[in-house]
Amino acid sequence: MFTGLVEALGEIVSLEAMGEQGRLEISIPFVGELALGDSVAVNGCCLTVAGLSESAVKFDVLAQTLRVTSLGELSAESVVNLERALRVGDRLGGHFVQGHVDAVGAIVSLEENGQDHVVEVSLPPEIHKLCVGKGSIAIDGISLTIAELKEGSAVFWITPHTFSHTNLRDAKVGDAVNLEADMLAKHVAALMGK
Repeated sequence: MFTGLVEALGEIVSLEAMGEQGRLEISIPFVGELALGDSVAVNGCCLTVAGLSESAVKFDVLAQTLRVTSLGELSAESVVNLERALRVGDRLGGHFVQGHVDAVGAIVSLEENGQDHVVEVSLPPEIHKLCVGKGSIAIDGISLTIAELKEGSAVFWITPHTFSHTNLRDAKVGDAVNLEADMLAKHVAALMGK
């Protein structure tokens, strides 16, 4: 379980193909505080620490994960959002994020507006139906509030802190982003469907 508050940025060292699966190696600032088996959200995707060195962490990435997330598009030097799993008793400043990517969207527009930035992200229909204005969604693991819900997309206002402390600072139109709909909305939709 995560909060969607990005803790640090990491840099991809390599993404090695291993058949249909992969091994992802990331330079992580808090590597010394991790142990084998720990969970880390990488661009909103919950991954398990499979190997450690002095400066980098290795994760085994399943074929399914590469298929349903944007992780397969990463390359050496790509910058990723990182968050360690929530500990009992920690403050919950974002929203409940599981690290289970529901779909991939794309950045439709990204513009400066005074000190803030405004980003529009495409939403596949299965995600769009779970969204409401002023509701929460995780974009590449960042807990964001939907400022405006459009047909097929959502608009977000990004504060200077969030912009400078996440991979949004390097984002460009057309970039793929991992989407995780609000957990409560998914459960309500499942219950209402029955």
